[in-house]
Amino acid sequence: MPLPKPPSRPGDTLETTALAATPEESPVRAVPGPALDASIDAPRARGAKSRPVAAILSRSAGHASPEPGHTPAAAQATAPAAKAAPSPAARPAHEDKPATAPGKAAPAPARPATARARPKRLPVSQRKLFVLDTNVLLHDSSSLFRFAEHDVFLPMIVLEELDHQKKGMSEVARNARQVSRHLDQLIGTADLSKGVPLDTLGNTDALGSLHFQTRPTDTHLPLELPMGKADNVILGVVHGLCQENPKREVVLVSKDINMRLKARALGLPAEDYLNDHVLDDSDLLYDGVMPLPENFWNKHGKDIESWQQNGLTWYRVRGPLCGQFIVNEFVYYEGEMPLYAQVREVTGKSAVLSTLRDFSHAKNSVWGVTTRNREQNFALNLLMNPDIDFVSLLGQAGTGKTLLALASGLAQTFETKRYTEIIITRATVPVGDDIGFLPGTEEEKMLPWMGALEDNLEVLHQGAAGALGVSVNGNGSGQDWNKTPAMDLIRSRIKVKSMNFMRGRTFLNKFLIIDEAQNLTPKQMKTLVTRAGPGTKIVCLGNIAQIDTPYLTEGSSGLTYVVDRFKGWPHAGHITLQRGERSRLADYASDAL
Repeated sequence: MPLPKPPSRPGDTLETTALAATPEESPVRAVPGPALDASIDAPRARGAKSRPVAAILSRSAGHASPEPGHTPAAAQATAPAAKAAPSPAARPAHEDKPATAPGKAAPAPARPATARARPKRLPVSQRKLFVLDTNVLLHDSSSLFRFAEHDVFLPMIVLEELDHQKKGMSEVARNARQVSRHLDQLIGTADLSKGVPLDTLGNTDALGSLHFQTRPTDTHLPLELPMGKADNVILGVVHGLCQENPKREVVLVSKDINMRLKARALGLPAEDYLNDHVLDDSDLLYDGVMPLPENFWNKHGKDIESWQQNGLTWYRVRGPLCGQFIVNEFVYYEGEMPLYAQVREVTGKSAVLSTLRDFSHAKNSVWGVTTRNREQNFALNLLMNPDIDFVSLLGQAGTGKTLLALASGLAQTFETKRYTEIIITRATVPVGDDIGFLPGTEEEKMLPWMGALEDNLEVLHQGAAGALGVSVNGNGSGQDWNKTPAMDLIRSRIKVKSMNFMRGRTFLNKFLIIDEAQNLTPKQMKTLVTRAGPGTKIVCLGNIAQIDTPYLTEGSSGLTYVVDRFKGWPHAGHITLQRGERSRLADYASDAL
């Protein structure tokens, strides 16, 4: 988004007006494409002199409103310094440094940017041998290629279990079939007794070899276990490999907690498959907000520039903290000279900030809704910005995620005509026992899952009538709010869709809300987000502390995945809502229960 032009005459004064009375910011929507430049080129005002920060802020104070066995290196880089790093010998393969992280090529020595040296293979004696449990392959069909320079071993019983799981249309069956295809393409005419290079199919990061069990393992476990069970057969294979390769590290990788417990009880090394984890700790998840330190203006107030565009004040600041800013991150300072701003550009130690619209003021209400805290105001600044195509909102129950998303969608559909309709979908994961199949059409089947939609439409009822110019019965006569003309008109523009039928669709000029997104896998999230066509905005809502899907955690949820991957993209924003605004009972229950 281009920055505004400087004043036309030298010495022009940058006057500001009250933000509540300014027109809504309406930047031109950029056409998505690889050629878009994320940076913002802000020209220096001709003849404009740098003014002290106190003078600038005193004139604009009215405008301020209150990256799956294996953790990505980016997540490790953000880990607190207080945690002591384990020694290389003690670190599991999928927690190695970037040089040995699965899916990551080992870094080569310094070289020119145009030369890309291929990483060297490690000697066999230095490679770890990972024995994969069947559930790892069923969980991630590409897990064979996620162990970097180390070797992978498949017991024969694993192939037998893959054969049993290949039938059906479920995600597990699809993964089983895909693994079988990978194995068929890898083997070819290779000699299985010597191992098969894992980079045969073009996976250049997989520098190890694939080994199969080609002969029986003559070993006895320390404890008597029934050998008819597949898990115990795999444990016997791991024990045999440890005895046959005393100088080589053999590790069992399994998603089954009980399997890992039995392995450790038998003295066998076992690890979880962590390649699908975006973060080790959910506390490290990007929250979209950065508080500024007390000495911010002392270190960044020198040679500050300011100008105006569409009723907002823009600043170019320079200092050491600017390099830590992320595009579309919100920064705030609540000291003597308060500032609430959004990062628009980061260039080295220089950054461009812009003030925000104050949606807590009644004049800036969105479909009758005003914000009640700082994070809600940040969220509405993202939801109402047409240049932001993807918004993710996290927060506990009662923080206003659904209400803010629905209010902004209605306002931009009915008032500004920016979107043609609102589409709402969610993961249909029951909290308790499933009640079985539901009768009716697609929308009728989805309605029981959309109780949050009904509740928020009731809250927005009064705002809907005012925006549409329809009278509402407010005399307490008992008229059903659901049958008023305003609600009939709103319902004609809101479509409830099931995620089962999203593949292959393209949404044009739609406002798509994905509710309860924490229950989606990264693959499901990718399927939904890639449905967006020109002019479509996607809003993901969820609370990673309320994951109901049995195979997902806070670190592997699709919501955590998109928050980490969209961080810093100039057309995406994220906010974690902190304070509940539902009721005092709900707030106390969230903290006490």
